[in-house]
Amino acid sequence: MGEQSWLSLVQEEILQPDLSICDPHHHLWDRNGSRYLLDEILEDVYTGHRVVSTVFVECDSMFRADVAKALAPVGETEFVQGVAAMSSSGAYGDCRVAAGIVSFADLTLGAQVRPVLEAHIAASVNRFRGIRHAASWHTSPDIRISHSDPVEHQMLQDDFLEGFNALGDLGLTFDAWCYHTQIDEFTQLAKTNPTVTMVLDHFGGPLGIGPYEGKQVEVFKAWQQSIEALKDCSNVHFKLGGINMKINGFGWHKRALPASSDELVDKTAPYYEFCIDTFGADRCMFESNFPVDKESVSYPVLWNAFKKMSQSRTVSEKEKLFHDTAARVYRI
Repeated sequence: MGEQSWLSLVQEEILQPDLSICDPHHHLWDRNGSRYLLDEILEDVYTGHRVVSTVFVECDSMFRADVAKALAPVGETEFVQGVAAMSSSGAYGDCRVAAGIVSFADLTLGAQVRPVLEAHIAASVNRFRGIRHAASWHTSPDIRISHSDPVEHQMLQDDFLEGFNALGDLGLTFDAWCYHTQIDEFTQLAKTNPTVTMVLDHFGGPLGIGPYEGKQVEVFKAWQQSIEALKDCSNVHFKLGGINMKINGFGWHKRALPASSDELVDKTAPYYEFCIDTFGADRCMFESNFPVDKESVSYPVLWNAFKKMSQSRTVSEKEKLFHDTAARVYRI
């Protein structure tokens, strides 16, 4: 994540401070000298915007060391359930951190993933909502393969699909993290599983490094074509954010100053506008993806950018984009 002193170089007045926000995508971790736990996320959410709740999304954090490998990810749910309990006490302010929990379960276990999912539910009966099994994969050595170590065409593998069926049986959501080159595979998964609530994270990962460096126009056109095929998949929702990572190629992290909200709007608004115009506010939600996107932009500036990009929308649309869609999808 970006150093706070660097992020503080860009200060902005908070826009529409009374607009309620449910931030549907952030992480919590303490590893390799990087710490982002309750204190750190509260430092971000209490910077002026009215963030009333958040959703934690898996990040290979606090897996249990004393159980079989398949059950180790349940430790992440146990960990976040504890953080959420601290937040819900009211002792740390009004924001309810991790009011929803999206954890990891290895869907390639096939039918054997069901007891893992049931263990997640037992660990957080009131907050566990679903899983993310990241599938981001690419042939280029310049592009990182996801921490879940997926294989090529992960979302179309028979064992993965067998495990995926358990999500529908248990009424759980599925978050997908893939690159724009894999969106067509996600679309196939969505079309064959219309009863499962699915969420495509970070716009489906438009790439801007490696073989895609300097090709933003071509990438946008390819992304646009793939994403439009999801229009009729009413079970699919979209997280609008997570596009300021190094892999997206905008290079914010290399600059003397972090991005301003106007700069974010100038460079990335077409992605947001296309999704909202194509799928409607009922299927879209703004996300921070913190602390990952913190390598490029501060929390208050990021949400200012979202507010600028949605300024022409109706009051009802704004309520959905900033809060209601996320609260409905994750049952908060």
